[in-house]
Amino acid sequence: QLQLVESGGGLVQPGGSLRLSCAASGFTLDDYVIGWFRQAPGKERERISCISSSGTYTAYADSVKGRFTISRDNAKKTVYLQMNSLKPEDTAVYYCAARRYACQQSPQFFASWGQGTQVTVSS
Repeated sequence: QLQLVESGGGLVQPGGSLRLSCAASGFTLDDYVIGWFRQAPGKERERISCISSSGTYTAYADSVKGRFTISRDNAKKTVYLQMNSLKPEDTAVYYCAARRYACQQSPQFFASWGQGTQVTVSS
């Protein structure tokens, strides 16, 4: 059974950093694209980053480009999201999701989801 578990969220001050992890089990991570999404209260879920199965392709939303870095370690079956220079508007629940083949923008194309981890940026 394909399972994703996010961790690493928490409360951080503006300008601070966090590293989120997405641990996979029940499937071969190498075969899957992983996307990081976030959803703030009252807002739609948005994709903020995506990484190809090999890690050679990455994509970022304009709102996080230059501040967030996605990476993966297929041997450890884990995908990471390094978040630097955090802003209050980054406050949201962060989710990782998996799909086969290519990165897609819309959440509807990702079949498997983790439970989410809360990130709060506040002084």
